[in-house]
Amino acid sequence: MASMQISRFYPILDREIAARQGWRAADAAERILGSGARILQFRHKGAFTRDVFAELECVAKLCARYGARLVVNDRADLARLLGAGLHLGQEDLTPTQARIVTGPETWIGYSTHNADQLRSAAKEPADYLAIGPIFTTSSKENPDPVVGLDGLRQLRGLTDRPLVAIGGITRANARSVIDAGADSVAVIGDLFPEIEKRVAEFVSLLN
Repeated sequence: MASMQISRFYPILDREIAARQGWRAADAAERILGSGARILQFRHKGAFTRDVFAELECVAKLCARYGARLVVNDRADLARLLGAGLHLGQEDLTPTQARIVTGPETWIGYSTHNADQLRSAAKEPADYLAIGPIFTTSSKENPDPVVGLDGLRQLRGLTDRPLVAIGGITRANARSVIDAGADSVAVIGDLFPEIEKRVAEFVSLLN
């Protein structure tokens, strides 16, 4: 399992959310990376057509140019193909299964939503764990129960792996999430609309 240190600011480029804001994924990625992000997750929940894969390839090239880590959501095959990291949810392949595809060197993140899932994740070869939603979120259709800052403080003690908090995180509350025990905050909706300004504020706030 690859050792890792994760950036405190972890932007997630959700292709559908970007499109609703009028952004092509590659254009949004260039602005996120150019404003100081050093990791970027590409998230696409629909069918992976050739056009979507071409966009992902473009984002991969941008990450290489800016010296940033690319993480692909859900797809172990595409992570292997692009030499990217992989992020898995509870309904995807387990990290153990995914490593059959990716091999041992790929960074793998694994989403959890409660104490039981966090404990179970200890048995999995994941490099970091995500926990959430910390706050109410609109970026997921059927979100799990809100964890909250107090819940995060309690759950922090269940793992010694890097912990990425996700769900409803904005510039207004990101610092409190780090103070509650998260190593990193994943941000989706609060990247838009003025990407460069917001990313620069997150980077400054969390450094």
